[in-house]
Amino acid sequence: MKTSLRIISLVLGAALLSSGGVAIAQEKARSLDQLLRLVQQGKTSEARENAKREAEFKQAKNRQAALLSQAKQTRSNEEARSVRLEKSFEENEVAVSQKQQQLKERLGSLTELFGHITSASGDLRANLETSLTSVQYPGREKFLGDLVEKMSGNDKLPSIEEIERLWFELQREAVETGKVVKFNTEVAKPNGDKATVPVVRVGSFNVVTEDGQYLRFDQGSLEELARQPGEFNGMASDLASASEGLHPFGVDPTGPSGGSYLSALIDSPTIVERWHQGGIVGYIITAVGAFALLIAIWRLIVLGAVGAKVSSQLKSASPNKNNPLGRVLAVQQENPNSDAETLELKLNEAVLKEQPSLENSLTLLKIIAAVAPLLGLLGTVTGMILTFQAITIFGAGDPKAMAGGISSALVTTVLGLCVAIPTLLLHTVVNGRAKKIMHILEEQSAGLIAKQEEANG
Repeated sequence: MKTSLRIISLVLGAALLSSGGVAIAQEKARSLDQLLRLVQQGKTSEARENAKREAEFKQAKNRQAALLSQAKQTRSNEEARSVRLEKSFEENEVAVSQKQQQLKERLGSLTELFGHITSASGDLRANLETSLTSVQYPGREKFLGDLVEKMSGNDKLPSIEEIERLWFELQREAVETGKVVKFNTEVAKPNGDKATVPVVRVGSFNVVTEDGQYLRFDQGSLEELARQPGEFNGMASDLASASEGLHPFGVDPTGPSGGSYLSALIDSPTIVERWHQGGIVGYIITAVGAFALLIAIWRLIVLGAVGAKVSSQLKSASPNKNNPLGRVLAVQQENPNSDAETLELKLNEAVLKEQPSLENSLTLLKIIAAVAPLLGLLGTVTGMILTFQAITIFGAGDPKAMAGGISSALVTTVLGLCVAIPTLLLHTVVNGRAKKIMHILEEQSAGLIAKQEEANG
């Protein structure tokens, strides 16, 4: 009996735990009656909780129904408002069209005038964006841009003041482009530093600083050119320091942004840069040319001194062995009793001894004059090979780069000719000096032989 009671209490306790009557089930039932009361209390508690949940659910359901009804009412109101707005929009479109037609009719011939104003404003703005006068008178582009934007619309018209200012800006631009004006403005240096310095504007062509440095106009600001056209800087400096009168000035007619002509002039290599383009072969040609020049100068000095001594010897009756003619004449005095044939042989021998010293280094000058063009041709061929190798690798898409390579390759040919031509001329001059002295020696020798024959005869 007790065992059955325990089993029943365990089963009922489990049932109470699963149904939510945990607190009651935790109490120990001592009899069947007490167990039944616990079960009844658990059912009553569960019934209350269920009733509470049902009430909350019904309340939530009623609230959702109210929200749904409110949303439907809002949708109906918005649909009605949309219909009213569409009707109002259509009415406004008709009204705007009527007003635009009315505006067009009232404008009449002014429409063409406003079109010309818009066109003139746009053209003037484009010109001022690249005009040097904008450095001196900034802010005009914004006014013209606003005027063009205003004229492009259909709801605004230009005022008399704006039209008058447009006319004024046109007149001022025409006047200022013909002036040479000095004023202060900000200038950017090649290293990036900026400073306010006095500048001189020459019409709409160029702007220079007081020390003659040319400036480039870029996006409303002035920048000093990193590389200057040196031959014109002096004239620019003189113009900047002058107060009146006419002064020469290097004007670039192609524009204020450096200009294509000025840019090409500045980018053109100088003579020294051209010389460096010749490379190793160019340096060798230059060294050979300098060596030939030194030899020619040395031989001219030596032959000049020898010629002066020979001229002095011609005026003297006694031979002096400090010059070739004196040494040749000394042979006749040393052999006074020799026959004409013997004396001729001895004099010819003396003249031949003097010839190597007089014609010293002439052969070397001739060789240099012949070798210099060959060295130039060697440098040109080498440069052309490198140029065509670059074309093979990178292609011939840039003709300017290819032309630059060919131009650099031809520098050595120019250097070779520049060395060969003066060397050949110097060789001719030196050789002429030497032959002149040799002619005097041969002439005097022939005279001595003739005199000896007359004496023996």
